[in-house]
Amino acid sequence: MSEKKLAGIWIDTHKAVVVKNHDAQNAFKFFLCSPVKATIQYGNSSENAANNAEQTNKVKFFKEVEHLLTNSEEVYVTGPGTIQEEFKHYLHDTAQFKNLKITLDTAQQMSDEEVLETVKKHFNA
Repeated sequence: MSEKKLAGIWIDTHKAVVVKNHDAQNAFKFFLCSPVKATIQYGNSSENAANNAEQTNKVKFFKEVEHLLTNSEEVYVTGPGTIQEEFKHYLHDTAQFKNLKITLDTAQQMSDEEVLETVKKHFNA
């Protein structure tokens, strides 16, 4: 088992499932963190207001997920669409994660257990 602090994420525009093998101090076996839910706002007065709310909510969502990645040395990000690319750019624009090794992949909807198994397989754990 690797002593590296590793994390994997399945992310879409509505939620993120984070799997990691470390807590604040130790690297041990992979475990699921509580899923992070995105805030989705409906009924805005204009397209501009809707777009601003969407961007604000996305940054808030990314910050919540980022918090779970603190101290990670390597991250595997998967999910549908382009949200994982947006998240990678967001992390690399953050000083703390500027040099983080991030591997991107694509995957359709998965159960939390499937995410756990996919991340373990990716890191050969």
